Amino acid sequence: MSLTAKLALSPLLVAQGLHVRRRTPRLPEPPGPREGSAGRGAALKLLVAGDSSAAGVGVAHQSRALAAPLAQYLAEEARLRVHWRLVARSGATTAQTLALLQQAGHVEADVAVIVSGVNDVVEQVPSRRAVLAREALANWLRNRAGVRHVVFAPLPPVHQFPALPRPLRWIAGADARRHDRALAEWAATRGDVSHADFGLRFNRGVMAEDGFHPGEPAYRQCASLLAQHVAALLRAETHEPAGPPQGRNPPGAARSYPGDRGEPR
Repeated sequence: MSLTAKLALSPLLVAQGLHVRRRTPRLPEPPGPREGSAGRGAALKLLVAGDSSAAGVGVAHQSRALAAPLAQYLAEEARLRVHWRLVARSGATTAQTLALLQQAGHVEADVAVIVSGVNDVVEQVPSRRAVLAREALANWLRNRAGVRHVVFAPLPPVHQFPALPRPLRWIAGADARRHDRALAEWAATRGDVSHADFGLRFNRGVMAEDGFHPGEPAYRQCASLLAQHVAALLRAETHEPAGPPQGRNPPGAARSYPGDRGEPR
């Protein structure tokens, strides 16, 4: 969407944005442990950090959110003892995620999974500045927390969020896709960073009641796909051949494939 078109639509977009903020229920971060262990085998320290989706907003308990299931899936996929920790806050941009980690006390991990970007889009952070924030975050994790590899989850398909009316949905979705492309291009320049390139189709059946956050089926799907991504990275580190297929397709969340990312009808 061109800048001219966005400016022409700006009065309508502002009105729609205010309407969405008024009518959308503000869901809390779910209760439950924000650290734990799963599996057996050699130890791996996993950090999950980011925004409300990292924090699990949209489900009733952390056991149904992202971090704990991701650790369990990864333990099974990689045959490891995964010690995990969650550091996340609703509303956090990528830059604020770094600040959150810097204030979290001692942070140490082998692998970090970062879930951020939607608030960069909401706050109209330019994609170039968001990439600089991701670079600062990755550098801090590597230099201060000992992280060997930083995985950035892809931005979700904002153009499919039921809570957003058109044309706000289309424009926010286009902005999210632009941010995700910039993230992928930057990640490809570094050996210690990856962009988890998978797609999800979001609809009311897999989302939370607010139509904006993932529901339990979407969290399960994301946790499984991220676990497979991290396990593949770990195998590549050790040059270990992949074992028997262990991929999952948790019920309730539809998978999309490359090229299936067009605008909604």
